[in-house]
Amino acid sequence: MIKIIAGGKKNADWVAEACLEYEKRLRKPFDINWNFMPEEKLDKYLADWPFGGHEMVICCDERGENISSPEFSVKLQDAFNSSRDVIILIGGAYGFDKSIREKSDFVWSFSKLVFPHGIARIVVAEQIYRASQILSGGPYHHE
Repeated sequence: MIKIIAGGKKNADWVAEACLEYEKRLRKPFDINWNFMPEEKLDKYLADWPFGGHEMVICCDERGENISSPEFSVKLQDAFNSSRDVIILIGGAYGFDKSIREKSDFVWSFSKLVFPHGIARIVVAEQIYRASQILSGGPYHHE
């Protein structure tokens, strides 16, 4: 299971539609559960670090590491092989506090560009689908 915790409002219709297009193709363990929180509530929720260590926490932040799709798929596979759920955090307009980035298992930057919430959510959904295809040998990803 992959749980995505996103700061900000629920998806606009066009974002929800794009994410759903990828989600409907996914099978376990790549199934997605979305949890939306207002940014202030997300910051408070993460300040207490609600994760117990049995999850792999990936923090999406422009200050993170830029990796390839195959490298991302390996990170997910490693978590699943270790029986760890995956938590992906998508922050608010200013990203995450340094303490959140430091507590995360991995800080992931999509690129040096900054994206609005909706685009970031679509990128995450698409990359999860791509990872599932890479790991299953599906035709979606090309090298």
